[in-house]
Amino acid sequence: MPPRPLDRTSSILIVGGGAWGCSTALHLGRRGYENVKVLDPYAIPSPIAAGSDVNKIMEHKELKDGISDAKGIAFATCTRAALKGWKTDPVFAPYFHETGFIIAGHTPDLGDYVALNSPDDFRATMPPGVLTGDFPGWKGWISKSMISAYTEAKRLGVTFIESEMGDVIGARTADGVVHHADHMILAAGAGSDSLLDFKKQLRPTAWTLSHIRMTPEEAQQYRNLPVLFNIAKGFFMEPDEHNHELKICDEHPGYCNFIMDPNHNGATTSVPFARNQIPLEAEARARDFLRDIMPHLADRPFVSARICWDADTPDRAFLIDRHPEYGSLLVAVGGSGNGAMQMPSIGGFIADGLEGRLVKELKDVVRWRSETAVGRDWHSTQGRRGGPNKVIDFQDVKDNEWTQIHGAQGGDI
Repeated sequence: MPPRPLDRTSSILIVGGGAWGCSTALHLGRRGYENVKVLDPYAIPSPIAAGSDVNKIMEHKELKDGISDAKGIAFATCTRAALKGWKTDPVFAPYFHETGFIIAGHTPDLGDYVALNSPDDFRATMPPGVLTGDFPGWKGWISKSMISAYTEAKRLGVTFIESEMGDVIGARTADGVVHHADHMILAAGAGSDSLLDFKKQLRPTAWTLSHIRMTPEEAQQYRNLPVLFNIAKGFFMEPDEHNHELKICDEHPGYCNFIMDPNHNGATTSVPFARNQIPLEAEARARDFLRDIMPHLADRPFVSARICWDADTPDRAFLIDRHPEYGSLLVAVGGSGNGAMQMPSIGGFIADGLEGRLVKELKDVVRWRSETAVGRDWHSTQGRRGGPNKVIDFQDVKDNEWTQIHGAQGGDI
């Protein structure tokens, strides 16, 4: 069924108020759409949104001459626009600064960069006293925005409903209220797969992160540190300005929660859930990473930790397209671990998709492509490494094998 006519007075319903939903609301508001509504089960920023965090990495790589891979060109197009937004858009620029990026591992085949071959080489990249570890076997190479978007979108007239929630004509929330719309955008991240049959194109996958509290003096010492990323062990980012918390993520191909899902006719699928704790095995990996580089912090208590979900497509390219059966429905999903950093600009591309004028180098790559999911291997690492070098099933983590961080919510939220 063809989409209904679209003009500035059309009612538009966005399901999902995470990074992509807020970005889309902002861009539609800026284009003069007068009747935009966002539905999310939580207040912004949602505690289960992948972009809801104290800090994130914005990684940008320009394509080398001669590369014509369509997916690479599409991703470069998105990240180039996102970087411009982070630097120049007044909604996002206050929350962005460049720190640099160091990629490391235990193998010499990571790329053509400036080599870091000894502990002293690594320590020289940061202020004295920060990296005190011995870096055993390491080789390396140098190489509070959601709320701001939400606030500006509201100023532009977008309505946010922060309560549970032939063709698609709207959505019924858990309170029984039906929200009708001429056009709908599904941008509910990993939760999207529970709301619509994506023909196996989405696999909700989770990663684990934790935070260590620093003193104000330590936070100042660690200010503006480059991201240090070991492809087999994990990475850390500078402490945030307000809570002085150092963020550590252990590296692995991801966790899934494989269960028989009634929303998928009883098929086994990965179903996301929220938890402000992490498996003890993830804590052990994070502390092992710290012992290599910052042993003076390795045993410091975690003040917070959580699992962070995203949705992987089979080829890890985004999925932004009109649904092939429901013409009024646009899907904007499949961040595949790279979605949050696109916040300044992704809403513009989603709005382009709604208007039917997405640029060709993106349109061909991010189209609805259920043929890529035929016979999909749900346990594929999709090129990711680290930890056990396999996708881990939360069903194998027992109830007593989770952290018990004081003050954190331990169960589903």
